[in-house]
Amino acid sequence: MSHYHAIEELEEVLVEDEVDETGTGEIAQLIVYNDDVNTFEWVIECFVDVLDHAHTQAEQLALLIHYKGKATVKTAPKRELLPKKDALVERGLSAVIEGGDD
Repeated sequence: MSHYHAIEELEEVLVEDEVDETGTGEIAQLIVYNDDVNTFEWVIECFVDVLDHAHTQAEQLALLIHYKGKATVKTAPKRELLPKKDALVERGLSAVIEGGDD
């Protein structure tokens, strides 16, 4: 299995595990983009603190962002993602929300 194929499979598993269908409203994606400013350690710390990810999951997402240029780090109704996106942006990460109801 190629390194790239393994990354694609990891991304599918991480995103699939994150889908939270307990809320109402259309599911949106919180996406973080790669940059040349933040360290892996800082990105991982942000994901653990803001998104309540386990350290291992945060580390895997940081690697996906590094190799693919971006990754979906959380899926939930848009209203739940907005404060998390704002918190990540305040910490210097490049985060956006795609999809979901307004």
